[in-house]
Amino acid sequence: MILGSTVSDGRSSAAEHVVITGGSSGIGLAVARIYAARGARVTLIARGQAALDAAAATLRTLSPSASIGVQTADIADNAAVADALAQAEARFGPCSILIACAGVVTPARFDMLSSPDFDRQIAVNLIGTANTIRAGLPGLRKAGGGRLMIVGSGAGLIGLYGYAAYCASKTALIGLAEALRLELAEDGISIGLCFPPDTETPQLDQERHLRPAEAEIMMGKVAPWPAEKVARRIVAAIDRRRATLFFTLELALLGRLGALLRPLLYVWFARQITAYRRRRQ
Repeated sequence: MILGSTVSDGRSSAAEHVVITGGSSGIGLAVARIYAARGARVTLIARGQAALDAAAATLRTLSPSASIGVQTADIADNAAVADALAQAEARFGPCSILIACAGVVTPARFDMLSSPDFDRQIAVNLIGTANTIRAGLPGLRKAGGGRLMIVGSGAGLIGLYGYAAYCASKTALIGLAEALRLELAEDGISIGLCFPPDTETPQLDQERHLRPAEAEIMMGKVAPWPAEKVARRIVAAIDRRRATLFFTLELALLGRLGALLRPLLYVWFARQITAYRRRRQ
Protein backbone atom coordinates (compact mmCIF):
# COMPACT_ATOMS: atom_id res chain seq x y z
CA MET A 1 0.00 0.00 0.00
CA ILE A 2 1.41 3.41 -0.97
CA LEU A 3 2.00 5.95 1.78
CA GLY A 4 -0.68 8.60 1.73
CA SER A 5 -3.19 6.54 -0.24
CA THR A 6 -6.88 6.61 0.65
CA VAL A 7 -9.75 4.23 0.24
CA SER A 8 -12.65 5.11 -2.02
CA ASP A 9 -14.83 6.80 0.61
CA GLY A 10 -12.13 9.34 1.39
CA ARG A 11 -11.22 7.82 4.76
CA SER A 12 -7.56 7.59 5.66
CA SER A 13 -5.93 4.22 5.15
CA ALA A 14 -3.55 2.35 7.42
CA ALA A 15 -0.62 3.82 5.46
CA GLU A 16 -1.37 7.40 6.54
CA HIS A 17 0.96 9.17 8.96
CA VAL A 18 -1.21 11.44 11.09
CA VAL A 19 0.53 14.13 13.16
CA ILE A 20 -1.48 15.86 15.90
CA THR A 21 -0.25 18.78 17.98
CA GLY A 22 -1.92 19.05 21.35
CA GLY A 23 -2.45 15.32 21.06
CA SER A 24 -1.91 14.37 24.69
CA SER A 25 -5.42 15.34 25.85
CA GLY A 26 -8.79 16.79 24.87
CA ILE A 27 -9.80 17.06 21.23
CA GLY A 28 -6.36 16.08 19.97
CA LEU A 29 -6.34 12.80 21.88
CA ALA A 30 -9.92 12.05 20.85
CA VAL A 31 -8.94 12.54 17.19
CA ALA A 32 -5.92 10.29 17.72
CA ARG A 33 -8.18 7.50 19.02
CA ILE A 34 -10.10 7.51 15.75
CA TYR A 35 -7.02 7.34 13.56
CA ALA A 36 -5.36 4.71 15.75
CA ALA A 37 -8.49 2.56 15.46
CA ARG A 38 -8.24 2.88 11.66
CA GLY A 39 -4.69 1.60 11.76
CA ALA A 40 -2.98 4.85 10.79
CA ARG A 41 0.48 5.71 12.06
CA VAL A 42 -0.07 8.41 14.66
CA THR A 43 2.39 10.90 16.13
CA LEU A 44 1.36 13.03 19.10
CA ILE A 45 3.16 16.29 19.82
CA ALA A 46 2.79 18.17 23.10
CA ARG A 47 4.95 19.80 25.75
CA GLY A 48 4.64 17.28 28.58
CA GLN A 49 6.41 13.92 28.29
CA ALA A 50 4.36 12.29 31.07
CA ALA A 51 1.06 13.30 29.47
CA LEU A 52 2.27 12.09 26.07
CA ASP A 53 3.34 8.73 27.48
CA ALA A 54 -0.03 8.31 29.19
CA ALA A 55 -1.88 9.21 25.99
CA ALA A 56 0.21 6.76 23.94
CA ALA A 57 -0.44 4.00 26.48
CA THR A 58 -4.18 4.66 26.25
CA LEU A 59 -4.10 4.47 22.45
CA ARG A 60 -2.11 1.24 22.48
CA THR A 61 -4.55 -0.30 24.95
CA LEU A 62 -7.53 0.64 22.78
CA SER A 63 -5.78 -0.28 19.50
CA PRO A 64 -3.02 -2.81 20.27
CA SER A 65 -1.80 -3.00 16.69
CA ALA A 66 -1.57 0.79 16.26
CA SER A 67 1.76 2.49 15.55
CA ILE A 68 2.00 5.38 18.02
CA GLY A 69 4.86 7.85 18.36
CA VAL A 70 5.27 10.83 20.67
CA GLN A 71 7.44 13.95 20.44
CA THR A 72 7.83 16.69 23.03
CA ALA A 73 7.88 20.23 21.70
CA ASP A 74 6.56 23.67 22.52
CA ILE A 75 4.93 24.66 19.24
CA ALA A 76 5.74 28.33 19.95
CA ASP A 77 9.38 27.32 19.34
CA ASN A 78 9.84 26.98 15.57
CA ALA A 79 13.07 24.98 15.83
CA ALA A 80 11.55 22.58 18.36
CA VAL A 81 8.54 21.89 16.14
CA ALA A 82 10.74 21.36 13.08
CA ASP A 83 12.88 18.88 15.01
CA ALA A 84 9.80 17.05 16.32
CA LEU A 85 8.37 16.67 12.80
CA ALA A 86 11.72 15.53 11.44
CA GLN A 87 12.00 12.80 14.07
CA ALA A 88 8.40 11.74 13.59
CA GLU A 89 8.82 11.45 9.82
CA ALA A 90 12.07 9.53 10.22
CA ARG A 91 10.05 6.98 12.19
CA PHE A 92 6.78 6.79 10.24
CA GLY A 93 7.39 8.50 6.90
CA PRO A 94 6.08 11.81 5.54
CA CYS A 95 3.19 13.41 7.37
CA SER A 96 0.11 12.97 5.19
CA ILE A 97 -2.46 14.37 7.64
CA LEU A 98 -1.53 17.26 9.92
CA ILE A 99 -3.92 18.45 12.63
CA ALA A 100 -2.93 21.70 14.36
CA CYS A 101 -4.88 21.30 17.56
CA ALA A 102 -2.63 22.71 20.30
CA GLY A 103 -3.87 25.88 21.93
CA VAL A 104 -4.04 27.80 25.19
CA VAL A 105 -6.49 30.25 26.71
CA THR A 106 -6.26 32.49 29.77
CA PRO A 107 -9.39 34.62 30.09
CA ALA A 108 -9.16 38.02 31.74
CA ARG A 109 -9.99 41.62 30.93
CA PHE A 110 -7.31 43.09 28.67
CA ASP A 111 -6.20 45.62 31.28
CA MET A 112 -5.92 42.88 33.91
CA LEU A 113 -4.17 40.29 31.74
CA SER A 114 -0.41 40.18 32.15
CA SER A 115 1.74 40.82 29.10
CA PRO A 116 3.26 37.29 29.28
CA ASP A 117 -0.21 35.70 29.38
CA PHE A 118 -1.33 37.79 26.40
CA ASP A 119 1.83 37.03 24.44
CA ARG A 120 1.66 33.32 25.23
CA GLN A 121 -1.79 32.96 23.70
CA ILE A 122 -0.65 34.67 20.50
CA ALA A 123 2.57 32.65 20.47
CA VAL A 124 0.87 29.28 20.80
CA ASN A 125 -2.45 29.76 19.03
CA LEU A 126 -1.20 31.76 16.03
CA ILE A 127 2.59 31.55 15.77
CA GLY A 128 2.56 27.96 17.00
CA THR A 129 0.04 26.97 14.36
CA ALA A 130 2.16 28.64 11.68
CA ASN A 131 5.27 26.84 13.00
CA THR A 132 3.41 23.53 12.87
CA ILE A 133 2.28 24.07 9.28
CA ARG A 134 5.74 25.22 8.20
CA ALA A 135 7.30 22.06 9.61
CA GLY A 136 4.63 19.79 8.17
CA LEU A 137 4.45 21.20 4.63
CA PRO A 138 7.30 19.13 3.13
CA GLY A 139 5.64 15.92 4.27
CA LEU A 140 2.21 17.00 3.06
CA ARG A 141 3.73 17.70 -0.36
CA LYS A 142 5.50 14.33 -0.47
CA ALA A 143 2.24 12.62 0.44
CA GLY A 144 0.82 13.84 -2.85
CA GLY A 145 -2.15 15.86 -1.70
CA GLY A 146 -1.89 15.82 2.07
CA ARG A 147 -4.53 17.19 4.39
CA LEU A 148 -4.21 19.97 6.94
CA MET A 149 -6.84 20.74 9.58
CA ILE A 150 -6.48 23.85 11.71
CA VAL A 151 -8.52 23.73 14.91
CA GLY A 152 -9.83 27.23 15.49
CA SER A 153 -12.60 28.31 17.84
CA GLY A 154 -15.99 29.94 17.86
CA ALA A 155 -14.11 32.79 19.58
CA GLY A 156 -12.49 33.48 16.23
CA LEU A 157 -15.86 34.58 14.86
CA ILE A 158 -16.83 37.20 17.45
CA GLY A 159 -15.17 39.31 20.14
CA LEU A 160 -15.82 38.04 23.67
CA TYR A 161 -15.50 39.94 26.94
CA GLY A 162 -12.32 38.83 28.70
CA TYR A 163 -10.94 37.01 25.67
CA ALA A 164 -9.10 39.73 23.74
CA ALA A 165 -5.90 37.73 23.30
CA TYR A 166 -7.65 34.46 22.53
CA CYS A 167 -10.09 36.04 20.06
CA ALA A 168 -7.24 37.85 18.31
CA SER A 169 -5.22 34.66 17.97
CA LYS A 170 -8.12 32.57 16.70
CA THR A 171 -9.48 35.24 14.33
CA ALA A 172 -6.04 35.45 12.73
CA LEU A 173 -6.27 31.76 11.82
CA ILE A 174 -9.07 32.57 9.37
CA GLY A 175 -6.77 34.81 7.33
CA LEU A 176 -3.96 32.27 7.60
CA ALA A 177 -6.13 29.44 6.29
CA GLU A 178 -7.59 31.50 3.45
CA ALA A 179 -4.14 32.63 2.28
CA LEU A 180 -2.77 29.09 2.47
CA ARG A 181 -5.61 27.75 0.31
CA LEU A 182 -4.51 30.11 -2.44
CA GLU A 183 -0.82 29.45 -2.04
CA LEU A 184 -1.01 25.67 -1.76
CA ALA A 185 -3.74 24.99 -4.31
CA GLU A 186 -1.26 23.70 -6.91
CA ASP A 187 0.17 21.25 -4.38
CA GLY A 188 -3.19 19.53 -3.95
CA ILE A 189 -3.08 20.05 -0.18
CA SER A 190 -6.49 20.56 1.40
CA ILE A 191 -6.68 23.26 4.08
CA GLY A 192 -9.44 22.82 6.62
CA LEU A 193 -10.43 25.18 9.42
CA CYS A 194 -12.93 24.18 12.08
CA PHE A 195 -14.69 26.21 14.77
CA PRO A 196 -15.49 24.00 17.77
CA PRO A 197 -17.81 25.22 20.52
CA ASP A 198 -16.95 24.75 24.21
CA THR A 199 -15.68 21.18 24.49
CA GLU A 200 -15.23 18.93 27.53
CA THR A 201 -11.46 19.06 27.94
CA PRO A 202 -9.01 19.61 30.82
CA GLN A 203 -8.33 23.07 29.41
CA LEU A 204 -12.01 24.03 29.62
CA ASP A 205 -12.07 22.95 33.26
CA GLN A 206 -9.21 25.34 34.00
CA GLU A 207 -10.58 28.13 31.81
CA ARG A 208 -14.03 28.24 33.39
CA HIS A 209 -12.57 29.12 36.78
CA LEU A 210 -11.15 32.29 35.20
CA ARG A 211 -14.00 33.18 32.83
CA PRO A 212 -15.60 36.57 33.65
CA ALA A 213 -19.32 36.62 34.35
CA GLU A 214 -19.78 38.98 31.39
CA ALA A 215 -18.34 36.30 29.11
CA GLU A 216 -20.76 33.73 30.53
CA ILE A 217 -23.61 36.09 29.65
CA MET A 218 -22.39 36.32 26.05
CA MET A 219 -21.80 32.58 25.69
CA GLY A 220 -25.01 31.48 27.35
CA LYS A 221 -25.65 28.31 29.30
CA VAL A 222 -24.97 25.86 26.50
CA ALA A 223 -23.56 22.51 27.63
CA PRO A 224 -20.07 21.77 26.28
CA TRP A 225 -19.71 19.11 23.61
CA PRO A 226 -17.97 15.80 24.42
CA ALA A 227 -14.48 15.73 22.93
CA GLU A 228 -15.29 12.46 21.15
CA LYS A 229 -18.23 14.04 19.31
CA VAL A 230 -16.11 16.99 18.22
CA ALA A 231 -13.35 14.63 17.08
CA ARG A 232 -15.71 12.55 14.93
CA ARG A 233 -16.89 15.67 13.14
CA ILE A 234 -13.32 16.85 12.58
CA VAL A 235 -12.17 13.53 11.15
CA ALA A 236 -15.22 13.35 8.87
CA ALA A 237 -14.38 16.84 7.58
CA ILE A 238 -10.79 15.79 6.91
CA ASP A 239 -12.02 12.70 5.04
CA ARG A 240 -14.15 14.92 2.80
CA ARG A 241 -11.46 17.62 2.50
CA ARG A 242 -13.91 20.23 3.74
CA ALA A 243 -12.56 23.77 3.83
CA THR A 244 -14.69 24.95 6.77
CA LEU A 245 -16.48 23.17 9.58
CA PHE A 246 -19.00 24.86 11.87
CA PHE A 247 -20.41 22.73 14.68
CA THR A 248 -23.66 24.58 15.38
CA LEU A 249 -26.18 26.69 13.48
CA GLU A 250 -25.19 29.72 15.57
CA LEU A 251 -21.53 29.38 14.61
CA ALA A 252 -22.44 28.85 10.97
CA LEU A 253 -24.51 32.04 10.96
CA LEU A 254 -21.65 33.96 12.56
CA GLY A 255 -19.24 32.50 10.03
CA ARG A 256 -21.38 33.30 7.00
CA LEU A 257 -23.28 36.40 8.09
CA GLY A 258 -21.07 37.78 10.83
CA ALA A 259 -20.67 41.24 9.32
CA LEU A 260 -24.43 41.70 9.52
CA LEU A 261 -25.07 39.91 12.81
CA ARG A 262 -22.23 41.07 15.04
CA PRO A 263 -23.36 44.73 15.40
CA LEU A 264 -26.80 43.56 16.52
CA LEU A 265 -25.34 40.98 18.88
CA TYR A 266 -23.01 43.52 20.49
CA VAL A 267 -25.96 45.83 21.22
CA TRP A 268 -27.84 42.94 22.84
CA PHE A 269 -24.77 41.82 24.80
CA ALA A 270 -24.18 45.36 26.08
CA ARG A 271 -27.73 45.55 27.39
CA GLN A 272 -27.46 42.17 29.10
CA ILE A 273 -24.14 43.06 30.71
CA THR A 274 -25.48 46.42 31.91
CA ALA A 275 -28.51 44.69 33.44
CA TYR A 276 -26.24 42.18 35.17
CA ARG A 277 -24.09 44.92 36.68
CA ARG A 278 -27.13 46.83 37.93
CA ARG A 279 -28.39 43.68 39.66
CA ARG A 280 -25.06 43.39 41.45
CA GLN A 281 -25.12 46.97 42.76
